[in-house]
Amino acid sequence: MDISLTGELGDFLRSRRARIRPEEVGLPGHGRRRVPGLRREEVAQLAGVSVDYYIRLEQGRGPSVSDAVLDAIGRVLRLDDTEQQYLRTVARPAARRTAAAGPAPQRVRPGLRLLLDTMEKAPAFVLGRRMDVLAWNALGDAVAGFSQMPTGERNMPRQVFLNPQARELYPDWPAVAAETVAYLRLDAGNHPRDKRLATLVGELSLGSEDFRRLWADHQVKEKTYGAKRMLHPVVGELTMPYETLTVTGEPDQMLVVYTPEPGSRTADRLTLLASWAASPAV
Repeated sequence: MDISLTGELGDFLRSRRARIRPEEVGLPGHGRRRVPGLRREEVAQLAGVSVDYYIRLEQGRGPSVSDAVLDAIGRVLRLDDTEQQYLRTVARPAARRTAAAGPAPQRVRPGLRLLLDTMEKAPAFVLGRRMDVLAWNALGDAVAGFSQMPTGERNMPRQVFLNPQARELYPDWPAVAAETVAYLRLDAGNHPRDKRLATLVGELSLGSEDFRRLWADHQVKEKTYGAKRMLHPVVGELTMPYETLTVTGEPDQMLVVYTPEPGSRTADRLTLLASWAASPAV
């Protein structure tokens, strides 16, 4: 599957148009419509630009577009902050990062690895481009089993969609799947020429109907904080709040730390899991 510079902008705008009902923006909702949502001429009118200008923009043929125009379109399409920033990114292909076909492998700094190891009570790991898992601490490994995965499969989208055990591990699998695709889509917008990312998207599309459906929906979302429920095969259910921090100096790396409340059932189970993981195999 190709991640197209031109197609991404048009597909994103069309998907956002389709979710806005005419009556939401003060237009009559009656009458025959061949497609759901707003028409291109309606978006142009509401954003204060010519229909021809908007059509050329949606087709990726327009000139460099100003922040004012993109902000106006974003208001019409009711984009949130992440979607608005994504629109600016995909609308300006010349300003986007131009990753080479074979970018250098990402490395985790020794200091960051040391920081991971000091987090003895919190599962933690580092995600890189394409949501590849680059490093982890002992408790993070006990929770997710990163070290047991083949090197080429240490990737969160691949585990969520292609690992048969994923739906058992995540009781809220549909929400986890949607969040994963929304962040991967954001990464694709920032790195449209990454052939490894295009290969991953193609592999996931061939292997998972759910991934194809979610990818086509064009949702974008930052991975900042939240909570996941996991059903661990050793200690049972874990409720895992998490925080995601961008690594200073490494903008394509994120430190993800699970932060269970001290004294909670999950914290107690993680303590048990840490002891189990540290026990020598018999």
